[in-house]
Amino acid sequence: MAPPNPTFSPLYQQIKGLLIQSLQNGEWKPGELIPSETELAGRYGVSQGTVRKAIDELAAENLVVRKQGRGTFVATHNEDRAQYRFLRLVSDAGQALVPKSTYLSVDRVRANTDVATLLDIKPSDPVFVVKRTLGFEGIPRIFDEIWLPAAQYKGLTLERLQACDSTLYGFLESAFGVRMLRAVENIKAVSAQSEQADRLHVPEGTPLLMVERQSMTYADQLVELRRGWYVTDQFSYRNELY
Repeated sequence: MAPPNPTFSPLYQQIKGLLIQSLQNGEWKPGELIPSETELAGRYGVSQGTVRKAIDELAAENLVVRKQGRGTFVATHNEDRAQYRFLRLVSDAGQALVPKSTYLSVDRVRANTDVATLLDIKPSDPVFVVKRTLGFEGIPRIFDEIWLPAAQYKGLTLERLQACDSTLYGFLESAFGVRMLRAVENIKAVSAQSEQADRLHVPEGTPLLMVERQSMTYADQLVELRRGWYVTDQFSYRNELY
């Protein structure tokens, strides 16, 4: 039997892979200008069109941002357009509301089997557990429990979170160099248990939407597990499908 043919990868995909490797290695930091298409074409010995096609895909995946007349920049969670890219709760009235985070606690614990499996770490590896609420107009609408592998977030404290003036993902990017690039979510309807009811100021048994999110950085490395409980009596969880 003849050996299988090697998988063919178009040239622009190979260049895309090299660009991602440079991003992953920190050659270009979030918010920084990357070299021009002409410079990158010379660096890799390919045509400018090949580089452009690779960058087009990176832009479509929100890894870089093209700015007219200025060049291409590494995407950052601290940019206005991207700050709430992962927030899907919207008002039924169509209002553009900015959430306020209230950080409640940060604890360093050992991962149980469930958390370890979902974060692809070893059971009993240390993780930080962050609890917070997100509110609109002074009313809490989301209660989050967030698990972060301690090895990637050394020095995380409640005081640092409470002092940050950006989104959580913006803070984790600036303070620890961890970029959330994509996420997988599972959503189900649940009833509020004691802690969720207390944090969200609703009676126990109130219907909530529970969203479990696994967030990934480069090479699909898992860097966050989040469970959020949403009050949706005046809000909807909106997603856009393409």
